[in-house]
Amino acid sequence: MELQNFKPKSFWERPEGTTGKIVLGGLVLVGGYLAYIGLPYLRFILENTIAVGALLAVIGAVVYMALDPRMRNLVGYGYKSIMRAITGLFVQLDPIGILKNYVRDLENNLRKMAKQIGTMKSEMVKLRNLINKNKKDIQQNLSLASKAKEKDKKDIMILKSRKAGRLEESNLKLEDLHKKMEILYRVLLKMYDSGSILIEDVKDQVMVKEQERKAIRASHSAMKSAMSVLNGDKDKRAMFDQALEAIADDVGNKIGEMENFMEMSSNFMDSIDLQNGVFEEEGLKMLEKWEKEGISLILGDEKKDIIAEGEGPREIDLDAPLKTSERAPGDNQYKDLFDF
Repeated sequence: MELQNFKPKSFWERPEGTTGKIVLGGLVLVGGYLAYIGLPYLRFILENTIAVGALLAVIGAVVYMALDPRMRNLVGYGYKSIMRAITGLFVQLDPIGILKNYVRDLENNLRKMAKQIGTMKSEMVKLRNLINKNKKDIQQNLSLASKAKEKDKKDIMILKSRKAGRLEESNLKLEDLHKKMEILYRVLLKMYDSGSILIEDVKDQVMVKEQERKAIRASHSAMKSAMSVLNGDKDKRAMFDQALEAIADDVGNKIGEMENFMEMSSNFMDSIDLQNGVFEEEGLKMLEKWEKEGISLILGDEKKDIIAEGEGPREIDLDAPLKTSERAPGDNQYKDLFDF
């Protein structure tokens, strides 16, 4: 993930922007009301030379602030800072705090995912056993049908042949179901692996960047940031926070995708009744819809490969232990975000 590919949210797209809109709307209404009730006083002012001079000075100051880019930036910076401070009383805006919350969410999701993987593994074993049992029953019924034919027992031959045919038809559906479950299982394994790495990456960034952020805030006071804005220079504090917000947005989106997939796979499993060898078509439709959707934030281009592997002839090893990939020392998917 690179900083140039990240488009930071504008002030109005953030939570403090909502506060800013409400406050700005309130100021417009109050200003309009004051202008309305102040019309009689305006006539008095216009009749007074000194008052007219003061009024023109105020108007001039407002026009200057509106036309001068530096002054507009400074006023805008002050307004945004105030709105952020007000919003921060009710909403978590600190990206470090948000990331810490996301780490807890990720850890909780991984625990749930590990349990879900175990449940799916168990159901896949049951399904495979059912398929194998059906295969044995098919052979047994075909054998009985063959013997009945030899003894000219037509009714028994037809009965056993039809039963073998029904079992064969059932197995075709169950085999297709098993392949779909393999895809789910492979995706859950990959998400568990990627989620584990994501947690380590975020923890590293929080530990390191929390200290750096304190140092930057100590050396770049609010006044220095305001002067940087006034001079048209880049505000290092703002850029650092933007990078942290980029991480928070990315992690938040990945958590959302992870939770959505877990819910979808859980609903898929709930639609299956292995005891009676049946499953609802709606469950398969949910999975097929997910397969046709765009690229996954967590799986990336590997999504197509996982789907292809699940539909291939090679079955996944269900006896393999749940494990995660080793992360190379110093490797972090967010390290390039702070190259500024």
